[in-house]
Amino acid sequence: MKPTSLSDHIARAATEYPDRPALIAGDRQWSFADLATERPPASGAPLARSGSNLELALDAYRCSAGRRTFFPLPPERPAPSLGACPPDTVLIISTSGSEGQPRAVLLGDAQLDAAAAAANACLDLRSGDLWLNALPLYHIGGQSILWRCARAGATVLLHAGFAADAVARDLTDKPVTHISLVPAMLARLLDLGIAPPPSLRVVLIGGAALSGALHKRASIAGWPLYVSYGMSETAAQIACFRPDDGAWHEGQVGHAMPGHEIRIGDNGRIHIRGPQVMSGYLDGGGCDSNGWLTTGDLGRLDSAGRLTVLGRADDMLISGGRNLHPQEIESCLAACPGVLDIAVTGQPDPVWGDLVVALFVGNVDGETLIAHARQHLPSVAVPRRVRRLERLPRNAAGKLERATLRGLVNGTMP
Repeated sequence: MKPTSLSDHIARAATEYPDRPALIAGDRQWSFADLATERPPASGAPLARSGSNLELALDAYRCSAGRRTFFPLPPERPAPSLGACPPDTVLIISTSGSEGQPRAVLLGDAQLDAAAAAANACLDLRSGDLWLNALPLYHIGGQSILWRCARAGATVLLHAGFAADAVARDLTDKPVTHISLVPAMLARLLDLGIAPPPSLRVVLIGGAALSGALHKRASIAGWPLYVSYGMSETAAQIACFRPDDGAWHEGQVGHAMPGHEIRIGDNGRIHIRGPQVMSGYLDGGGCDSNGWLTTGDLGRLDSAGRLTVLGRADDMLISGGRNLHPQEIESCLAACPGVLDIAVTGQPDPVWGDLVVALFVGNVDGETLIAHARQHLPSVAVPRRVRRLERLPRNAAGKLERATLRGLVNGTMP
C-alpha cells in the first residue's frame, strides 16, 4: 500500500473540515480546501530553493501534490546540482551543520508520516488545535509541524522566524495549544516575563540541550515542557520526556517513539532503528544492513528504557587525562546567577591536552563564574579561561556552532 502523503492528509482534511484554517501567516490564511487546490509545480528534478517560511510551506504542500521531491534551502544558499534520488524520496533536508558541513538527508512519505503519527499521539495534537511555528522551514523541526497539523486537522500559525514580541502577542491573542521552541527562545520569553496562556498544552523543546536551571525556571512559571530528542535523520522527534513522566534531570529525553529501538554502542554512541529513520544521505551512506542508524551523540539508557543524551561524541574534551563533555560543564555553569548563555570548548595545551575554556553571555564576572565552577565541578572540569561575548554562535535551530567556538578561542576567527 502506498504511504500516505502530506497532500493526502490535506485532501482528507479538506473533505472533513473544508472551511477550517489550515495555515495562518500574518493577515493571510488558507483553509484546507484552499491548500488542496494549490497548483502543483511542474514535474521534474527535485525542487531546491530558498525562501521565506511562508514560501517554503507553500512549496512543501505543492510539491507533495505534484509528487515532486522538495529540498528547502537556507537563505542565500545556492541550489546544488542534484542527480537522481531514490523514487520514494519526497523531502531532502539538511542536517544542522553545527559540527561542520551539513549533509542532505533523504526522507519519504513513510518516514514523515510515521513521525507525524507518533508525535501527534505523544503530544496529544487534535483536530482544531493551533500550533505556533516560528522555526525555520529549511530544518526538519519546522517542516515536521506541517505534517503533524495536516494529519491531525490542526492549524499551523506560521511566523516568519522567531521574534519574541510577535510570539508573545500571538500567545495572548490566539488560542495557541502547541509551540516548538529551542532553549534560547524559551529563555527569551521568560526574560520578557511572558506567561503561558491557559490554552497552551504543549511546549516542545528541542534543537539543543536544555539546562536544569532553565527547565526549573520555566516549570515554575507554568510552561508545559515536553523535552525531545530528534534529528533530520529521524524525521524530527524520536524520543520525548513528558511532564507526567516523573522527575526530570539534565539530558533526559524519555522513551523512544513507539515502534522504535534505541541502544547504546560500546563506544557510548546512540543507535536508533525504526520506521522514522531516513533512507540515507544524498551523498551516500546511512544505516547499516540491519537498519541501525549510528548517531554522533553519546547517551545512556536507564532501567526503564529512558534515554539521557550526554552530548556530541565529537565534542568530547580530554583534559588532564580525563574525558570531559562540554554539555555537562555547560549545564553546571548555566545555573550560575547572571549567566544568560554559556558554551564550553577546548584550546590545545601541551600540559592539559585540552584546556577548558568557557564563553558566556551575561552580567556575571569571570571570577564569579570560576568560583561557581569550583564549587560544583571536579577540579579538572573547572574552566582555565573565561571570555565574555555579546552573543554565542548559534544556528537558526538554536544549536551551538562548535566549530566556530573552537575558532574563537584558537584565534582563527575574530
